[in-house]
Amino acid sequence: MHIFDQINDAYRIHIFSSSHKAEISFTPVKKILAFESNNFFTEVLKENEYQIRKIFHNKRADTFYIGFRLKFIIRNNKEVVGFNDLSKIIVYDKRTNSPKIYTLDYYENDFISIFTDGSYSVKKRLCSYVALFKKTNALYDIKFGIKEIQNSSLIELVAVIEGLKELGDCERIRIITDSRYVIKGLTEWIYNWKLNNWFTAQGEKVKNITYWKEYYKLTQGKYIEFEWVKAHSFHYENTICDVYAKELLKRQ
Repeated sequence: MHIFDQINDAYRIHIFSSSHKAEISFTPVKKILAFESNNFFTEVLKENEYQIRKIFHNKRADTFYIGFRLKFIIRNNKEVVGFNDLSKIIVYDKRTNSPKIYTLDYYENDFISIFTDGSYSVKKRLCSYVALFKKTNALYDIKFGIKEIQNSSLIELVAVIEGLKELGDCERIRIITDSRYVIKGLTEWIYNWKLNNWFTAQGEKVKNITYWKEYYKLTQGKYIEFEWVKAHSFHYENTICDVYAKELLKRQ
């Protein structure tokens, strides 16, 4: 997309693919979106209006300006609806050059699971992480640690990274986490970031970029099933991770 003009509070925007172009306008303050052109590509955008709006609604008003450019991927509408259904399993299959990302209503296979959680102490300015591994023989292993970072979302990502490191070349993995940040980052956001040289829709560098790149690299050649669980909902393994993470900080 390319913002090429402004009329009062509305920005005129070209959205184009390799062979098609459409024109829309968007008013950031009032969140008004209008489709100005009338062609096949415009109809495609209308069918995926939710995704277009999500990009513009999440973009701060002060980051709209003439000349701004952004690349993004439009997915099939059914996929987008599925990704927002918290009850579904999100599959991330990166065993080929083009990753496959889709949803399931149930687990496809029985293989090793990683349950992760993190905790942040404002007072101690430290974070702790826990990765609990459940093997196919129903036995558990655990990995935990302290990190000198001060971000509750980032430590959730670190927990998964450490879990993936521990499993090494294991190809099929199930990750159970209470962090949507961890799941959406890999299955939705990261591909738009890469298209824009690791810049966001705000035109700013992606935060925690080193960790995201490591996360992306660790998933190469793997089949991963993501399950989201609500925090503090008495989920057995998630509760264990939460208790361990908090206890680790108490001992510092």
